[in-house]
Amino acid sequence: MDEVTRLLALLGVAGIAVTVLAGIARWRMNETRRLRRGLQVVLQGDTHGYLVALGRGRAVGFNFTRNQVAVVWDDGAWGLVYALDELMGAEVIVDSLVVGRAHRGETRRALDAFDAVDRVALRLVFDDPGSPDFVLDLWLPEDEGRRDELPPAEAIAEANRWLARIEALLRRPVTTRRPAAPPAPAVTPPPAADLPPSPFQLHAEGEEDEGEDDAAPI
Repeated sequence: MDEVTRLLALLGVAGIAVTVLAGIARWRMNETRRLRRGLQVVLQGDTHGYLVALGRGRAVGFNFTRNQVAVVWDDGAWGLVYALDELMGAEVIVDSLVVGRAHRGETRRALDAFDAVDRVALRLVFDDPGSPDFVLDLWLPEDEGRRDELPPAEAIAEANRWLARIEALLRRPVTTRRPAAPPAPAVTPPPAADLPPSPFQLHAEGEEDEGEDDAAPI
């Protein structure tokens, strides 16, 4: 009977351990947490604000200490980092139409859509010829029925909130420009007395000495 009790106790402990490990694995492999870890790696610091496109493995995050914005994809495996001043604007796309936008130096275009049929996305625009934009699909038709689905109306509202945040960032003064190089230190030439006489000076002095000898009285 004691052996049976010990066996049951061991099975119970093993079951609890497996449950705990599975819970930890699920917690670490959560899409939002994976993407935030990817953003922290790219930004080399904490994220002070981030947006995740659930089900797409894509996210954008900001670090205001370093004045940087990062984008990641493939569940955080790949990413790019930009200076905050390279963020030129953002656009809200609903059913292939730009229904709201905020661009540097322009007046914000207010959102004029409240429902979607095919797509809700937020497009970020950067001053970078190699990677000029990054799109976050916040809702697609295939999301229906997914546990973490963001309904179209809520996705549009979320995109509108981020459009307002980005507009506020675009109004901030430029702070990430590279500082100008300090001027080179002035070099003071050595005193004239310390310089060796030039050959011209020696020749002139020799001529003066010869002239004085010629002018001496007989």
